[in-house]
Amino acid sequence: MAVPRNALKKWEKVREFALGLPGTTEEFPWGETVAKVHKKVFVFLGVDDGSYPLGITVKLKDESAHAHALTCPGAEPAGYGLGRAGWVSIPLEQKGAPAAELLCDWVEESYRTIAPKRLIAELDGR
Repeated sequence: MAVPRNALKKWEKVREFALGLPGTTEEFPWGETVAKVHKKVFVFLGVDDGSYPLGITVKLKDESAHAHALTCPGAEPAGYGLGRAGWVSIPLEQKGAPAAELLCDWVEESYRTIAPKRLIAELDGR
């Protein structure tokens, strides 16, 4: 099944943004794309081959951002018990899916939750 072009463009923007953050690496555990900082995942990017609906999963500690993310069409607390820790899965293919800019804000918040202080200082110094 083909991935809708606008969803793929958003996904590519979010991936590029995430990988541009200080100290970030891209890995492929479980056949999924993830961005890590200091060996810890801060955004799950899933797969972009159309085998599964395109979406991202981020950790949002800020209550208003977390609540806002959950109002997105199809968004839900992440599975495997991650939802209890503030992780939210946000689909990108649904009508009304968030804009890339907002997704990048959430990715940055997730990064700030997980990254060491020195890397956050480097980001703030940009």
